[in-house]
Amino acid sequence: MTFAAQSRSPSVAALRSGFERTRAQAERFPLSVIQLAMRIGVGAVFFKSGLLKINSWEFAVKLFEDEYKVPLLDPILAAQVTALIELTVPVLLFLGLGTRLATLPLLAMTFVIQAFVYPQAWTEHLLWASVLVFLLTRGPGALSLDFLLANAAAGRGRAP
Repeated sequence: MTFAAQSRSPSVAALRSGFERTRAQAERFPLSVIQLAMRIGVGAVFFKSGLLKINSWEFAVKLFEDEYKVPLLDPILAAQVTALIELTVPVLLFLGLGTRLATLPLLAMTFVIQAFVYPQAWTEHLLWASVLVFLLTRGPGALSLDFLLANAAAGRGRAP
């Protein structure tokens, strides 16, 4: 390699500096937007499932009888409870209202689905559970009713 070619190649320090600048810019992306996307994304999975159940009720009950076979629950009761949770709890996630509490029934459903229904789909369930645990432990973010209500109760109206 000639001296001219060596002088044109970036140095390790320049590459590191560019990487650090890029990382710093990425870290400025608002976490609240990511939390909103997480709430909508995981909520939509469950909400769509609930809509499918009520739109094809007989089929949903048949699935609980023949395929899901959730232990200890009558298939009709299991279908009713599941549909109720899937149609109400995601709405709370979408709004960011009672978010931490709303993650609990969905985490329980994810566990039941993983343990008793579709254990081979563990990667999908791990993704759902990861998002739900993140929301449970870190909250819904600033783009939520939880945030607005907490600030109103504390006498503040803006994000810190």
